Amino acid sequence: MAMVWDPYGTLKQALWIGGAQWAGKSTVAIILARRYGLTVYRYDYQDARAHDDRRVARRVRLGEPPEGPDQESVWQNTTPKKMAAETLAGFPIRFEWALDDLRALVSGRPIIAEGWGLRPELVAPLLDSPRRMVVLVPSEAFRQHQLRALPRTGPETFIGRVSDPERAQRNRIDRDRLIAEDAVRSAREHGIRVIEVDGSVDAEGVADLVAEQFSPFL
Repeated sequence: MAMVWDPYGTLKQALWIGGAQWAGKSTVAIILARRYGLTVYRYDYQDARAHDDRRVARRVRLGEPPEGPDQESVWQNTTPKKMAAETLAGFPIRFEWALDDLRALVSGRPIIAEGWGLRPELVAPLLDSPRRMVVLVPSEAFRQHQLRALPRTGPETFIGRVSDPERAQRNRIDRDRLIAEDAVRSAREHGIRVIEVDGSVDAEGVADLVAEQFSPFL
């Protein structure tokens, strides 16, 4: 029996968790995967590692330095507003790379794709129902809690990369706040549910809320 190749099969049955940094997207996706036997696609992990060759190749095609801009320019000599605008402008390109990854996956159950680059305006055209996506954003208090609690979020991550790690950290936090605000605006424009994570319930409780959103497809 011949198998008909469907490059959009995985995308049609995918569930999507987008939103902001520090909102617990990866944690919630992993909890749901363990509960329901699903497969998690981690956008941020792929974007930072597996997509690097594509990023370098694109720079070369555009006549840009293969290594990209220097860290001082990226994190210290740019305003958070400009940093956010540049990040948002790059998301559509990076989204296409994620779609390539997802088309290569085959599963008998839905795949949960999670990551901050899974923007509502990019995902919405793929959805047969807005209930296939949720956007998680942290409250400001929870954001500050995450920045204190997670070892990968502090200014020490910039040590050796920039001359003023504290300033770089402030710029990153302000950039992420702007991108989060834009994700909420976009989600509401496309009728996609936004869940604010404020720490009043634990990760399992947030996963319950997301599972309720995804319940028709689990």
